[in-house]
Amino acid sequence: MSGRSAPFAFGQRGAALLTAMLIVTLVATLAAGMVWQQWRAVQVEAAERGRSQSRWILDGAVDWARLILREDARTGGPDHLGEPWAVPLAEAKLSTFLAADRDNTDDAPDAFLSGVIADAQARYNLRHVAELAEPAEAAVEERTLRRLFEFAGASGEAAAALAQSLRAAATAGSGEAAQGDPALMPERVEDLGWLGVDPETLARIAPYVTLLPVRTAVNVNTAPKEVIAAVVDGLDLASAERLVQQRQSRPFRNLGEVAAQLPPGTPLDQRRLGIASSFFEVRGRLRLLDRAVEERALVERRNLEVVALRRELASGLAGALR
Repeated sequence: MSGRSAPFAFGQRGAALLTAMLIVTLVATLAAGMVWQQWRAVQVEAAERGRSQSRWILDGAVDWARLILREDARTGGPDHLGEPWAVPLAEAKLSTFLAADRDNTDDAPDAFLSGVIADAQARYNLRHVAELAEPAEAAVEERTLRRLFEFAGASGEAAAALAQSLRAAATAGSGEAAQGDPALMPERVEDLGWLGVDPETLARIAPYVTLLPVRTAVNVNTAPKEVIAAVVDGLDLASAERLVQQRQSRPFRNLGEVAAQLPPGTPLDQRRLGIASSFFEVRGRLRLLDRAVEERALVERRNLEVVALRRELASGLAGALR
């Protein structure tokens, strides 16, 4: 009897040992999972706190830009590149802007802030092409766009195709009947790929075009020579370059001074060329170690009020952001 029970007892001990090992493995797995979840929660909380702090700092940068533009409006006069708003904020330690507090430690990594205010009306507004009903005006704007494309090193055929796509998208967005299935009207130049603009063409024209909510005149005091030559019918790049050189020594205070510098017989449309701006693009960049956060805001200045119309936030590796 005892001989037969020995193997049974041994089997019971083996089963108990196996059960104990399974329980230990299960407990270890659960413990590891709990530790990982706790670590993950800490990482997520730290990331969220970092994003919130970054957004708060960049909000302050936008408010700083609005203050500068408001003070510029108080002084009046034309908008030009010699004014305080046009001076970029070079990358500097955030500690130079904020007073030290008890939470700051020497071990904390340094954060760097930079920013720039750019005149959005220094570029040709594609809204002119998109929202024109009169055939004569549409032909003028399409001719302007073609010249600008050619000055930028892109093809005139691509300009004609973009003009057609912009009008179709604007018509569809207004609720009017449109043939086919037109793309949505883009809000940013980067989204012109929706309308079939290839990346190479987009890279060439991006410094010279913009998309603003309403039609705007090009500011001759801030625009590059390519934009000026495209907007002023019959003007070549050499004459536009002379205007750029002239404004560097003395900004144009009225369009009469601009007309005096143009070749005889050159027409000047006051609806398409001006000396003041209402729309500006504000860019702020916060860098911490190898990470960076950027915000880009489109603001409109309405007398002494500066309103943010659109804001975009991007984050990534410091060297990958533009």
